[in-house]
Amino acid sequence: MKPNGIPSIPILDTTTSSTSSSSSSRNSSDTDESPATCHRFAIQDHVKYRFPGSSASGSQSYKPLEVLSGHIGSVSCLALCGEFVLSASQGKDIIVWQHPDLRQFAKFGQGEGSVKALLSVGNKVFTAHQDSRIRVWKVSRRSENVFRLVDTLPTTKDYLAKFLKQSNYVQTRRHHKKLWIEHADSISCLAVSKGLIYSGSWDKTLKVWRISDLKCLESIKAHNDAINGLAASNGVVYSASADGKIKVWGKDKEKKNSQSHCLKGVLEGHKDVSMNSIVVWEDIGAVYGGGSDGYVMGWRGKEEAQSWKLVCEIKAHQMAVLCMCIMGDYLCSGSADKSICVWKRGKSDGGLHRVSVLRGHEGPVKCLQASTSCVGGGFLLYSGSLDKSLRVWWIGKDSDETEESCLLQSE
Repeated sequence: MKPNGIPSIPILDTTTSSTSSSSSSRNSSDTDESPATCHRFAIQDHVKYRFPGSSASGSQSYKPLEVLSGHIGSVSCLALCGEFVLSASQGKDIIVWQHPDLRQFAKFGQGEGSVKALLSVGNKVFTAHQDSRIRVWKVSRRSENVFRLVDTLPTTKDYLAKFLKQSNYVQTRRHHKKLWIEHADSISCLAVSKGLIYSGSWDKTLKVWRISDLKCLESIKAHNDAINGLAASNGVVYSASADGKIKVWGKDKEKKNSQSHCLKGVLEGHKDVSMNSIVVWEDIGAVYGGGSDGYVMGWRGKEEAQSWKLVCEIKAHQMAVLCMCIMGDYLCSGSADKSICVWKRGKSDGGLHRVSVLRGHEGPVKCLQASTSCVGGGFLLYSGSLDKSLRVWWIGKDSDETEESCLLQSE
């Protein structure tokens, strides 16, 4: 039995699980340049575990599948890496869960304090830490140590190239200076786009790193308060801050061959409300931010546009929205009120309609991650909480009806 009396139910039946596991092990060991292979779930007709259909009322169906425990502290961030789900708490407490049975495969980490963000890129995993460092791990099945620490950002090479020159130092607080390539406070979020890693910090800066050589290319004084969330799409990065603003950053096209970023737009949230999380729906050019007042707000626009249109303003939760993720036409939001809401977007207007409310966590929901794999006509959603648990949910995608309509159209 799992915690809280919820039974441990395998997502696939044992026959399917065995086949997927052995196949993934073989394929992932063929090359050292790619992470463990991710296999799409195949739900067979004879599977003992059945996913529910839509309810009689038409509301979207969902089902809790697993409660995973093992962390020593609050689960602060999640990431998918091939066949693995990664969940992190403290610096040395990153747990690797392996599909399809979600058994604990390994544990790795380094440093003190909490891990604030996880990002999987190719055969590397980037972890952002409270100690203001980004650690880089190589994923390889050829080594007994599947997740091996290979570098820390800023790299020693980058540091040595800059530390002698006084102009490379910036004032971080009174009587204290650091190199501009260093973060001066906790790194809260990471994003990736077009060969670049973006890091946001409580020191109010946004830094840009090149994946190929891990060099820091740029540091931007982005906000007047801590940066809480980042999202990147097609070379454009969006930063959400405790100052209540979402800012849009793109390449400075006025400067020939310039790789530097400049401010393209500012999206204003509610007054005196922190923006805690952000997601981007690339196909409709929409950005959604989750605030400390429980609202989810959405805007539509283009990178070069100086003004964005507010298309959605929803009282999503009774307490602060702490995290969000998207999958297809669905947006999932997690809150300090311990609940997760599943929303479906309008076909053309960018509005959101609530279709499900998931309850079960005994603490605030700190992180969400949706799987791209199709499972039983829906998708898998992973949620991490301050209650130290990781929960797995199946979310159905078949129903077009909604439980409740909470839509604001801008005139």
